[in-house]
Formats: sequence, structure tokens, C-alpha cells
Amino acid sequence: MDPPFPRYHGRMALDERALFNDRPETRPGRFKCPKCGRTNDYQIRWTRRTKRDHLPPGADETDRAKFGKLRDYLLRLEDDVTCKTCGRKFEIPSQQSLIFVDQFAGLPNDEELEREIAAAAGDSEPADAPPPPPPPTRKPSGWK
Repeated sequence: MDPPFPRYHGRMALDERALFNDRPETRPGRFKCPKCGRTNDYQIRWTRRTKRDHLPPGADETDRAKFGKLRDYLLRLEDDVTCKTCGRKFEIPSQQSLIFVDQFAGLPNDEELEREIAAAAGDSEPADAPPPPPPPTRKPSGWK
């Protein structure tokens, strides 16, 4: 007679937590509220998972092969933010909730990009544009 639950005689795969160290991290993000249309900077919570220096004990050859291919990555914890202007919650418009660290390590930051753009345009220093005027506070009285 067979047991009610199948038994596995093989060993279980290593848990991902045994291969990575987790560290919380906040990174800035600039998003536009779909309701009021204002763009603001928000602090987004991420978890940085860095590969450990060595394999845990009890790893076999397949685990060693997998461990060699692992990369550090960031995992986004928040899916929505609250608008600083109107107070409404909206979903972060990015579909990317996992980023490999080596993908953005070589990318320039915003200040370097603005300097390069200004140099290519012939400006010596990037001009700081004045902020846009606030939206009208009175409702329009147009037709409905």
C-alpha cells in the first residue's frame, strides 16, 4: 500500500537566503502623479541582495554551478507611493521591480548627464530652468 503522501528520497535544493545577504536600502525615484500631473522625488524602499563569499555546507556540484552564475540584485519592496501634492496613492509606473546591480553600476548619474548634454549643446554650465508655474486653483467655467 502506498503512503498517503509521496516521499522524496532526493535532497532539497538550497534556499535562496542561504546564498545571499539581505540589506535594506532606499533609493530616490522621480515619478509623475497621474491625478494632479506634478512630478516629485520619492524615496523607494529596496532590498539589496549580495552574493555570499562561499557556499553553505552540504552543497553539491549543481549547487556550485548555480552559485557561480549568481549576481547581486535589488528587489523593490514598494509598489505604490503617495503623491506629495494631492495626497493620493498611485502605482509606481515602472514594471521593473528587480534590477541587477551590474546593470546600473556603469550608468552616469543625472548631474553627469546634464553636464554632458550642456557640453554637447555648447553651453559651459547647464542652465537651471525656473520651476513651472503652479496650476490654477480655480476650476474652469467652460462647458461640460
